[in-house]
Parts: sequence; C-alpha cells; structure tokens
Amino acid sequence: MTLAGRSFLSVSLMFQPRYGVCPGGRPRNFEYCECVTDQHGAAAVGPRKQQGYPGQDLGLPEAGPGSIASMSRRVGAIFVDWLLCTLIVIALVRPARQDVSYWTLLVFAAEDFVLTALTGLTIGKRLLGIRVARLDGKMIGPLWGLVRTVLLLTVIPPLLVNRDLRGLHDRASNTAVVRI
Repeated sequence: MTLAGRSFLSVSLMFQPRYGVCPGGRPRNFEYCECVTDQHGAAAVGPRKQQGYPGQDLGLPEAGPGSIASMSRRVGAIFVDWLLCTLIVIALVRPARQDVSYWTLLVFAAEDFVLTALTGLTIGKRLLGIRVARLDGKMIGPLWGLVRTVLLLTVIPPLLVNRDLRGLHDRASNTAVVRI
C-alpha cells in the first residue's frame, strides 16, 4: 500500500519486517501480523508467578486470626479513632471551632503512638478486630511506634501498599496489621 504514489510507504522501513512478512514467509500486505501480537503479548506477561494471598510471603495464615487485615477494616479503624479523638477534643479541650482539626490531629497522634507502642491496639482497631504486630513477634515498643505513627500522619506512606497490604509505615517499622 502506498500513499501519494508508489514512492511513499505507509509503514516505515524500520517496521516493515513486523508488518510485511510473518514467520513462515506469508505476506501480510503491510497489515500487522497476529504472530507479532501473540509474541509480544506473551513476552509482556511473562511467566506468571503464583499470586497467593496477602501475608503468604510473611508466613501468615490466609484467613482467621493472624491473617492480614483487609483495607476496609483498617480504614474503618482510623475513622473510629479519628471520630473518638474529635469527641475528646470537643468535650475536654473545647478549642475555637477553627482549631478543632489541629487539636484532633494532636490527640490522634498521641493516642496512636501510645496505644500502638504499648499494646499494638487502638480503640478503633480493637473494635474492628485488628492489631499491629511486629513480624519478629516482639512488642512494638516506643521507637517503632513513633516511626510508624509519624509515617502514618504523613498520609502518603500508608497508601503505598505492597502485595502483602503493608504500607511504607509498616515496612519501615517491620510490622503488619493482622486480624485478632
């Protein structure tokens, strides 16, 4: 096929081998070869590794106690904690209306740090049946609790989860959120 006469090909010379002749020598009249699409599709996908379930690489069970908590439970726990902290601020601190969110953030940070470092549970996590656990089985402690809380408050690290549903804050503190 030519455009504007026989001197201008619609396909660049660089791509003619892909369009012109498929393996086996069959001409394709400059149409894209299905065999090329099949080859590139297979190469792009590559050998598939078994996906498994979240937490499998960490040695955690697929379901039940000790399995990785779902994102809906985690978001629900944060919502419950935030709501509770807002109620505490309104009832005890009684700041000006425009300062409520700042005080709530401060109370939320304190609650999350203290309760996670000591027990691995916040009130919202306990109500939704999840907890934070270190992968080596030890107590989270103040250092890793602080690291996890600071990264949690920056918002972006919890959103960057891996295959095991662990955010950057969990990976930095060597923790995972599991079901109770």
